[in-house]
Amino acid sequence: MKANALTQEMQAMAAAAKNVSQPATGQQVSQEFGDMLASAINHVNGLQKTSGELATRFDEGDRNVSLSDVMIARNKSSVAFDATVQTRNKLVEAYKELMNMPV
Repeated sequence: MKANALTQEMQAMAAAAKNVSQPATGQQVSQEFGDMLASAINHVNGLQKTSGELATRFDEGDRNVSLSDVMIARNKSSVAFDATVQTRNKLVEAYKELMNMPV
């Protein structure tokens, strides 16, 4: 379900980008990028919270939560976190490369 939501969000962003009639300023781009980055981090945080809540419910003996639910949620949050860390590393690497360019 989350993959479909992410796909729909990406399609909406692509459609919005096509409908832009005037070029964006640097400030608009950085604000939009910042909002998108904050949204992605909040999504990863939500996945981690959900994973933790399911694990706690399972540990407390909630019969509505199976071990497979806990493991799937944990793996989803792990993959999302790893992707976030890799994205951060790439951004830092690009920033360092830009800072080392001669003016």
